[in-house]
Amino acid sequence: MSVETAVHIEGLRRVFGTRAVLDGVDLDIARGEFVALLGASGTGKTTLLRILGALDRSDGGTVLVPEARTIVFQEPRLVPSKRVLGNVVVGLPRGRATREIGLRALTEVGLERHAQAWPATLSGGEAQRVALARALVREPELLLLDEPFAALDALTRMRMQDLVGELCRLHRPAVLLVTHDVEEAIRLADRVAVLRDGNLVTDEVVAVDRPRDPTDPAFSALRRRLLADLGVHTTETAAVPVAPASSDGRSSSRSPSSAPSAASASHPSPSPSSSLSLSSSPSSTGVI
Repeated sequence: MSVETAVHIEGLRRVFGTRAVLDGVDLDIARGEFVALLGASGTGKTTLLRILGALDRSDGGTVLVPEARTIVFQEPRLVPSKRVLGNVVVGLPRGRATREIGLRALTEVGLERHAQAWPATLSGGEAQRVALARALVREPELLLLDEPFAALDALTRMRMQDLVGELCRLHRPAVLLVTHDVEEAIRLADRVAVLRDGNLVTDEVVAVDRPRDPTDPAFSALRRRLLADLGVHTTETAAVPVAPASSDGRSSSRSPSSAPSAASASHPSPSPSSSLSLSSSPSSTGVI
C-alpha cells in the first residue's frame, strides 16, 4: 500500500447466508481524503464501515487500514455515569496532559463550557459533538462516520455538517462517511461512491467549488447523476403556460400567476427546489 493511501480494499466479500452483501468491492482512500458512501438500505454500507472499524469480519479479499481509527455512530453512545470531559477522554491515560487535550477538543466543537455537564443534560446536537470530540481527540488516521447526523433536526444537521467539514480539514484524517443523503455527500466529500448489488457502481470526484451551493448547476447535475445511480428518478420543472389569447386577439388580463385555474391551484407546478420525483423516498432533497 502506498504511503499516500490510508485505506486499500480489493475484492472485499461479505456473505450472510446465501447472500453476498459485499461482492468484490474495490476502494482506496488517500490520507486526508473525505469519501462519502451512498446506497439504499440493506446494500452493505454499514457492513463495509464495520469491517474497516474491526467490528465485523470479511469473507474474502484484502482490507488494509491504519491502526489509529475511530468511529462516530448515529447515536452518540456516551457513558451516562461520566461527565462530558470524562466521555471525551475515556480510555486514555489519566493526567493533566490528557485533561488539556480533552478540553481542547471540546473547545474545537464549541462545548468547552459543558466539560462538567452530564450527558443527560445535553441536546442531541451537543451529545453528537461530544462523540465527535471523543473521536478526534485520539488523532485518528481514519475517521469512520456512520450516518452521524441522521437523528438530528435539519438546522442542527447543517451546523454539524459544517463543523465536521471544518474539523476534518484541520485534522486531515482519511474519512469514510456512510449516508443516505445525497446533498450531504456532495456538500462534504471529495469523492462520492455509490454501493449497489454488492459493488461500487459509482466513484466520482466532486468537482464543485467550495463552499458548495445546492443551486450551483454543477451541484445539481451531480445530484441528478447520483440519484440516477441509486435508482431514483428526477423530473424537470414544468414550464409556465402562456396565457391564451381572448376572442378579440388580446391576451387574457388574468395571467396564470395572478389567477391560477382550479387545476393549477390543486396541483401547482413544481419549483426548482422540489422538482425531484423520488421513487424510493418521500423526501425531495436527495435522501434515500
